[in-house]
Amino acid sequence: MSGTILIIEDDEIIRSIIFNLLELENFNVISAVDGLNCLLIAQKFQPDLIIFDIDIPQLDGYSFLRNLRNDLSTANIPFVFITSNLDEDSRSQALQLGANDYLTKPVKFGTLLNVISNQLKTPQVAC
Repeated sequence: MSGTILIIEDDEIIRSIIFNLLELENFNVISAVDGLNCLLIAQKFQPDLIIFDIDIPQLDGYSFLRNLRNDLSTANIPFVFITSNLDEDSRSQALQLGANDYLTKPVKFGTLLNVISNQLKTPQVAC
């Protein structure tokens, strides 16, 4: 596989593990610790997919996704939440806002790769 993936995860260990495993799969990986500058990063690098933890300092995943979908330059980027939040209302809200998938931690790397592969194959259409 190949492509550029932006990971926004505040847990350094989780972020490093995902980053390194995706690099081993030949992805170009960009990462960030918080949501503060992530929209600018997404606009600048136009990643093929974004993986975002919901509970991020300074700009939570829901707010980021709203901004992402409202910007024509980033509206079609596939977006996957990865979170420890098991609440069905959270999942429902994420999907209503336009998330392409919602994974709960701990996530098996094979599952994450399948989701990434499926999203990169799917033509994305703006809402």
